[in-house]
Amino acid sequence: MTAIRVLLADDHPVVREGLRGMLAAEPDIEVVGEAASGPEAVALAERLRPDVVLMDLRMPGGDGVEATRRLPGTTVVVLTTYDSDTDILRAVEAGAAGYLLKDTPRAVLADRVRAAARGETVLAPAVAGRLLGRMRGGSATRTDQLSARETEVLALVAQGLTNAEIGRTLFVGEATVKTHLLRACGKLGVSGRTAAVTKAIETGALPAPGQGEHR
Repeated sequence: MTAIRVLLADDHPVVREGLRGMLAAEPDIEVVGEAASGPEAVALAERLRPDVVLMDLRMPGGDGVEATRRLPGTTVVVLTTYDSDTDILRAVEAGAAGYLLKDTPRAVLADRVRAAARGETVLAPAVAGRLLGRMRGGSATRTDQLSARETEVLALVAQGLTNAEIGRTLFVGEATVKTHLLRACGKLGVSGRTAAVTKAIETGALPAPGQGEHR
């Protein structure tokens, strides 16, 4: 089995140490590097070519949003405490593949890293809820071109489910889920699943996601 190569980007050494320790317990995940700033994360990602970068949003010397924008071919998952911060919206546009909170349990974090490595969008329900709250009231566009099933799939993505979990929920195959997501992306004029969810939330096509518990 080839291990999923992960790069950690956070300016707090204790956070990086904790994340490394959490992921070290997973036999299929390997932490290949650590960065303390956005520019350092970009340099290491370009050199190490990790499968997934766990990126903090706010770091001195260059934040995670700008670093994400500079890594268009890299799978970046934002790992943040800022579930109500406007930087999350900037990170969506920068191309991040997912958004998790730092109080995510170890097993869930590992599963989300695996999902991101498979090319899936990973959204913490609380973050999706914050996105909804931030984006309500924006300019509306027509979303009636989305089929009922495409909207349903996007709603489940917004709740943080992986493609496999969505398939089990809807009693369809994972390939069918991917097809619905690709069609939804095409209709919404976006290139990624996270952007599709964000666009659907912005236009009011999705119901309010669960808020979850906050610390």
